[in-house]
Amino acid sequence: MPLSELRAYALTALIGTTGAVAATGVGLPAPYLIGPAVVITIAGLFGLTLRVPIQLRNICFVIVGVSMGTSVTPDVIVAARTWPLSFVMVPIALVILLFASSWVLQRIFHYDRTTALLASSPGHLSYVLSLAAETRGDLRTVSVAQSVRVLALTITTPLIVEYFGLAGGAPVMPAEVMSMPILLATLCVSLVLGLFFLRWQFPAALLLGGVVVSISTHVTGFLTGGMPNWLLIPTYVTLGSIIGTRFSGVSITAIRMAFVAGGVVTVVVTALAAAIAFAVSHITGVPLVAALIAFAPGGLETMAAMAVMLHADPTYVGAHHVLRLMVLSVLMPLVLGKDARKR
Repeated sequence: MPLSELRAYALTALIGTTGAVAATGVGLPAPYLIGPAVVITIAGLFGLTLRVPIQLRNICFVIVGVSMGTSVTPDVIVAARTWPLSFVMVPIALVILLFASSWVLQRIFHYDRTTALLASSPGHLSYVLSLAAETRGDLRTVSVAQSVRVLALTITTPLIVEYFGLAGGAPVMPAEVMSMPILLATLCVSLVLGLFFLRWQFPAALLLGGVVVSISTHVTGFLTGGMPNWLLIPTYVTLGSIIGTRFSGVSITAIRMAFVAGGVVTVVVTALAAAIAFAVSHITGVPLVAALIAFAPGGLETMAAMAVMLHADPTYVGAHHVLRLMVLSVLMPLVLGKDARKR
């Protein structure tokens, strides 16, 4: 790693940790995500160069995936019988959120159809930015609008859950933790499987590798125990920092319109997603906190970590977000059409 990049990360880690401590001190929910995301965003908008090495980001994704799988028990398998009804709503919710947001961007902010659709895609940021680079969409607008959505959902979802008293009373995670040899072996196998998934172009490949290994070993009783807090807390702080670094070195003046547009559509899609989550919870009996996080159009890794922190069902949440990414992979090229391609 170049010295300049190492310095940038050291500064990022310092600011992110400070934000996490401050958020914990004032009693914010999910403080290890909210605190770093907010303070690093502010620091980035003031011109600081902040970044998280991609290798560290990938390790964090594996850790989050493993932590999700450790909560899977036979009771979860029984509860999963009601999930197909919830899964049916995922593509329906995607279409509603996508076209409602796109309509707002076109009618109110006067963006072209391609840019509006890409900026409205509820997730799959790297894929959407790749599409933006290959089409006539405005890459900067798409990037800013998507980043605003992820940041806003990271901040507001825990606050909504806390305000309405929806968080579970007891952790979903096991009380005991895995021993160090088992933990290291699990992470290594998860990383290898994640790399295979990455080669096969699976969505959220590294996180999915951790989920598969962890679920398969815990649901069978081959392994027991959860992830230690000394590993989870720095992982959450890093994830929050990653969200904030998307605004590093960006001038707020240059992106003012895109920033406002992203904020407006985030309010719209959050309200719609909450209404859908309420309906799903009422029909299926899934706890509302789990449904809210599962249908929130935020980043998979962030929402999965949030599910663990807010004592929701991370398996339910993760399954819905993976399905969302898979549907988006097929849906976006179809709605954009051939006319969106660069000429």
